[in-house]
Amino acid sequence: MTFWKLYSIFLTLSIISVQVAQLSWIVEELPSESVETSVVIAIPPKPEGVQDSSDGEGDEIVYTELGCQKQSKQFQDICYHQLARQQAYTDLNGALNSCQKIEDEDTVFECQSDVAELYSPADREASLAVCPTIGKKKWRDQCVFGIALAYSTTDSSWAFQLCSQAGQWRDFCRHDVNGEIAVVNMDLALAHCQAEEGDLLTRKTCWHGIGKYIARVDVDRAFNACAKVPSGPDNLYRENCIHGLAWGASEKLEEGFLAQCERAGSEKDSCLLGVAYNLKRFDIDRGLAICADVRRGDLKQKCVAFVSGG
Repeated sequence: MTFWKLYSIFLTLSIISVQVAQLSWIVEELPSESVETSVVIAIPPKPEGVQDSSDGEGDEIVYTELGCQKQSKQFQDICYHQLARQQAYTDLNGALNSCQKIEDEDTVFECQSDVAELYSPADREASLAVCPTIGKKKWRDQCVFGIALAYSTTDSSWAFQLCSQAGQWRDFCRHDVNGEIAVVNMDLALAHCQAEEGDLLTRKTCWHGIGKYIARVDVDRAFNACAKVPSGPDNLYRENCIHGLAWGASEKLEEGFLAQCERAGSEKDSCLLGVAYNLKRFDIDRGLAICADVRRGDLKQKCVAFVSGG
């Protein structure tokens, strides 16, 4: 396979990932005490630069420094970044040296963050030591986030607590890490959220991650988990769990999941929102059609505003 074809594959995946991230996530400010919090569904945005791993054809490509040197300038940064990721599993210093050969400064920082995350199963302390050396806060914080994710199912309590050091990605880290934990240890994940740490946005986001991640693998288990969630202020905790559940389940089932929203009982509208929010990533009109079935006025307005891009 020529490098041009490889470049096209990676470029296409990157563009799709960024577009999905931009369409799929919203940042919501914590409402003041005077504002009705019942209208707020917490969905943490996916940090810029975080991409889903791929098991595609590109995984079998072997990169070398000599091969990268032979590429034209416009392709060398991509090549060195992939070389560093390839080296990172076994050679931390070699991978970091490859990152330094990248010309674009922001990509250097992203590369260093990726390397620390990929090497962390071999030596987490050495990987954590990389994070403070990264020259941009966004990627320093992402470095911690990535390492926490790497340990979410192998040292779950440690990983969840590490999220407190993830800076601007703290809430997002807690959402994703605790979601991963919930799949393998639901009771521990519930206990993390029940600790009531942080402000309201932080707390309800914690419950959202449980519903979303479990539903990706087992919808029945996800409903069971959400049934154990306390109502919280204005029922926001349970609503967020159901919202996350519907989002996660509809990633595979799409509108086919809507009938199961009846199982959510009084949180059915939050379930509909979860499906609509997910479908917005692919087809706004399909999302808006679901918003039309939302009965609660405040949630219907919120659904339409988000799905339509308002």
